[in-house]
Amino acid sequence: MKQRVGFVGLGIMGKPMTQNLLKAGSQVTAYNRTRSRTDEVKADGALVAATPAEVARNSDVIITIVTDSPEVREVVLGPNGVIEGAAADSVVIDMSTISPKATREIAEALAAKGIHMLDAPVSGGEKGAIEGTLSIMVGGPKQVFERCLPVFEAMGKNVIHMGDEHGKGQSTKLCNQVVGILNILAVSEGLMLAHKSGLDLTKMLQAIGGGAAGSWMVSNLAPKMVARDFEPGFIIRLQQKDLRIVMETAEDLKLPLPGTALANHLLRSVEAEGLGEKGTSAFIRALEKLADCEIS
Repeated sequence: MKQRVGFVGLGIMGKPMTQNLLKAGSQVTAYNRTRSRTDEVKADGALVAATPAEVARNSDVIITIVTDSPEVREVVLGPNGVIEGAAADSVVIDMSTISPKATREIAEALAAKGIHMLDAPVSGGEKGAIEGTLSIMVGGPKQVFERCLPVFEAMGKNVIHMGDEHGKGQSTKLCNQVVGILNILAVSEGLMLAHKSGLDLTKMLQAIGGGAAGSWMVSNLAPKMVARDFEPGFIIRLQQKDLRIVMETAEDLKLPLPGTALANHLLRSVEAEGLGEKGTSAFIRALEKLADCEIS
């Protein structure tokens, strides 16, 4: 019998992840608040549900990937939410990026109904979602993780169980966002220095990309900055949401994160320019405004 997987949230990431589950042979029931976004996955073979509760009634594993903690609470615990349709011993996998604290609270509410939960945020952007090469960081009981491993392997190539405690996956994703945003800042500063020094930017990236400064951001995001391609990928508004969660968590831990705070404030200037829905390659605009020039 085909594995029954539910999917709630068909945005930039959710749609290709759903399509990869279908390619892997799962029976997928999908829901999205904007119904038209279900058309493509329906054509690919997914069933379409009217509510998250209906998704849960047709699924043994229910995946959610929506914007923020309030939206996860709504689709999982709210009226017509997953909790109203999920059977005991089913599994809810939240692949959104939300706060570890909210994750633990949602897991507790589900456990009271006999429903398991894993938090499994992802990294790799739209490209990784399309290609099925996402990095997936998972928190929750190991036996539940192992049960769901075939589901994860249909969507990602680097699947790591971070621990039995709920929220461990989300905490790992926050670390990912800190390292990622500071790498974007470093790439932007390097490009600005290269531009002011009169270097060929493409050759500069080729030179440093093969050495110690090489990174995913240098290989994938920097060329978009040079080409003035600010289309997402991953939008600045959501990057800022993630950084807000990072800073709130850091405050709870009494942990200074000065570099992350700087990047957060620089991105505010990009948002002020009306670029909040653009991709993170638009980060370069913050430094261009400070230097009163554009890279070329």
